[in-house]
Amino acid sequence: MAQHFLLSAASRTLSLKEIYKDGEEAAYETFKRLRWQETDGTPVCPKCGCLDHYEISTRRKFKCAACHHQFSVTSGTIFASRKLAFCDILAAICLFVNGAKGMSAVQFSRDLDVQYKTAWVMAHKLREALAAETTDATLDGDVEIDGAYFGGHVSPENRKEDRKDRREKENQSDRRRVVIALRQRKGRTLSFVRHREAEGVAIARTRLADKTQLFADEATHWDALELHYGVGRINHSLAYSELDGRHTNWVESYFSRLRRMVGGQHHHVSARYLYQYANHAAWLEDHRRRSNGANAHALLGGALNHPVSRVWAGYWQRAQ
Repeated sequence: MAQHFLLSAASRTLSLKEIYKDGEEAAYETFKRLRWQETDGTPVCPKCGCLDHYEISTRRKFKCAACHHQFSVTSGTIFASRKLAFCDILAAICLFVNGAKGMSAVQFSRDLDVQYKTAWVMAHKLREALAAETTDATLDGDVEIDGAYFGGHVSPENRKEDRKDRREKENQSDRRRVVIALRQRKGRTLSFVRHREAEGVAIARTRLADKTQLFADEATHWDALELHYGVGRINHSLAYSELDGRHTNWVESYFSRLRRMVGGQHHHVSARYLYQYANHAAWLEDHRRRSNGANAHALLGGALNHPVSRVWAGYWQRAQ
């Protein structure tokens, strides 16, 4: 019997022990190499693009020889105005990618020995950076589409005579959301948070290439997609998959990971930030066969090439 990838040595190419053993200087060099990949770690002025610079070693900063602009390896990135050491940030990313179903902010704060607020914002900044990989992505080939509802649970009243029919709309919570997912078989997963699953029809029309073969369940709102794409339908009341390839098992696998993330790790996710966790689960699902070291370096490289967050910069200072 073949060994599962996650149990093999090939899946473990980075560890906390290795990060802290190499020390702060090695972590700093990793940041430089991933920030300026085209120049193999040589600093490039973000203002004028000049390679000539002076190094201010006491503050880990650089001064451009042309425009005299001072900058650091994290200037203008999602880690701008950081306070954590480079070694700690690299360790945080290692912990972040190692969690197959995510990691709660409380556990994150304990492992890093930082405040809960620091861990919470750090995790959301990383989720914003990884989501940028598929911002403008379109899918083709064989693609599955489906939706799953999260949040908005209404607890029943204690006494039977006080209980209401929670199936009726007026007795339901307004915090319930649906995650609509488009997943290309052996490709990427795109996730969107909406109020109704039927809104996925318009999303599919904008994010799918022509001649895409779509697979969906028996929900009637997917009928509209048959006018634009070849659609294979599977009626889950009769079967979960057919031998001719009609199934939605790939997208259901994504929802399985997301449900375990929300219910098993975070226990509660606000409707306001559900999109962040949906993107995180999609990224983990898409890169589940890549080593943790490759995932960590890809995420760090993406974060260092992502602009300053407009959502999470100064989050707590705005008392949100």
